[in-house]
Amino acid sequence: MSRWRPPSPSSTAIITREGFERLKAELDHLWHTLRPEVVKALAAAAAEGDRSENAEYTYRKKQLGEIDRRARYLSKRIPSLKVAEGAPADRTMVFFGASIELENVDSGESVQYRIVGPDETDARRGWISIDSPLARAVLKKRLDDEFEAELPSGRTRFAIVAVAY
Repeated sequence: MSRWRPPSPSSTAIITREGFERLKAELDHLWHTLRPEVVKALAAAAAEGDRSENAEYTYRKKQLGEIDRRARYLSKRIPSLKVAEGAPADRTMVFFGASIELENVDSGESVQYRIVGPDETDARRGWISIDSPLARAVLKKRLDDEFEAELPSGRTRFAIVAVAY
């Protein structure tokens, strides 16, 4: 029996302009601000002597590794992203970047989401990835359409109450 698993599907390489600028700013902050500070602290910790028992040295090495890992990921990811600009001609249809209000047909509960790229999802703000089951189900639907989405809690019916860009 092998431990091989098929690779996970790659995430969609699309992002909003704000998300793109935020990722570029994060990379710039990591590279030009945070990394030099950690390197200085690491050098100071290394100068203290025995590194095998130096907790500060160990911590700074791990912190530097995390910063380098994130910076390497962002350096590779940013050039591959496609920035979606502007709103579509048909503003009653759901596409990437849409802010939507959905009503659960069974319970009458209303929820609001914005469809964004996988690099900028934020559950607290109601931003869902275009790769999520709900976003895949709602794409290309129109205002007042009803649709079903396969969610972790089961199959759920929704109605589109509002679409904005």
